[in-house]
Amino acid sequence: MSKFLWALLIVTLPAAAYSQSADFDGNGRIDLDDFFLFVDAFGGAESRFDLNGNGQVNLDDFLLFVDDFGTQTTEPNQPLPAAVIDITDALFTNRSADCRQYVNDYSSQVTDLGRNLSFSGELSIIIDDDTCLIAANAIPNHDFNQTDSFATPTSPQEVTYQITATPAPADAPTELAMGSNAVFLNGVKLDLLAAACYGVGNEPLGREKIGCGPEQLGNPWRYDPMSPLNGFGTDAHNAHTQPDGTYHYHGDPKAMFAGDCSTAGTPSPVIGFAADGFPIYGSCIADNGTVRKAIPSYVLKNAGGPRQPVAGYATPVAGQGTIAGANYNGQFRGDFEYVEGAGDLDACNGMSVDGQYGYYITDSYPWVMNCFTGTPDPSFSPAGPGGGGGPPGGGPPRR
Repeated sequence: MSKFLWALLIVTLPAAAYSQSADFDGNGRIDLDDFFLFVDAFGGAESRFDLNGNGQVNLDDFLLFVDDFGTQTTEPNQPLPAAVIDITDALFTNRSADCRQYVNDYSSQVTDLGRNLSFSGELSIIIDDDTCLIAANAIPNHDFNQTDSFATPTSPQEVTYQITATPAPADAPTELAMGSNAVFLNGVKLDLLAAACYGVGNEPLGREKIGCGPEQLGNPWRYDPMSPLNGFGTDAHNAHTQPDGTYHYHGDPKAMFAGDCSTAGTPSPVIGFAADGFPIYGSCIADNGTVRKAIPSYVLKNAGGPRQPVAGYATPVAGQGTIAGANYNGQFRGDFEYVEGAGDLDACNGMSVDGQYGYYITDSYPWVMNCFTGTPDPSFSPAGPGGGGGPPGGGPPRR
């Protein structure tokens, strides 16, 4: 449609309720200059032209623009809104479960404290029909590597993920897989499974750190990288690097939301999205007028008693390498079992609130999620499109 025909629409369409300023050029007037800027943005998703906040610049926004066309704003000569949102050390507030509500470009300026090096984080979220496309360089929005404990220096990456904007529960949950399980709204991925199992690989028994791949998904003695009994060289944000330099979380990122629920005052915001499209919230939930932490429904097997042998797998031996004991103590993922009703959350570490399902950060296993309620997008797998899953072809195993 030509700009002339667009201009005709201004005088023929009825007015609509107004939502936010349509003074796009900041000159204090809503005039033809703003109109031509709007026309150029029509059909896209740039937030400053999305007057009704639905993630798209469409006819509904045009009707809102019509309502104030020809008027003056109350605060003239304001600068143009920034095209890129700075999220350095930001605490998020949005609880929308729709990934389309986060369409924008984001940046951060952070420091690798262990190496005293500066990094720029980059993240872009765009819409393609009912799919959100997330592209990032995998640099977080907070300082990291506080003790210089990473085996491989952090380096910027080029990763992309696709998530559905309309997730739905599958007929049955899908188990976690090696690769990326989720991406947070700072562009850093979540990998919950360490590539290390007792008795698997070429490293000394009880000191394994790599070598346990997807063929061992059923191994009960896969080390839990979040257990304080294991040393995986993570920083204050429960993160470290893969052999290719990709920074990634193994649990609570200790960022993006207020972790003290007693002072937070409100339930936690959305801080990321799982590979199946369902949102990930922080730890805080509303409970009969109070705000408290969500409680998972996993407990130690046999009340923390002696580990029982599992056919086909060598049972960890106390004192062998770093094996802390013979009892179910949380050193391995197989030390836990789901007990319905033991906490707030289901077997995947999620629940529905006001009809909206989501996963929750928790202070104990499984930390973020333990399966997918929906269907994970293949872009999160190691061989998925866009390379979101991890080390490129043939690289060393992930940690």
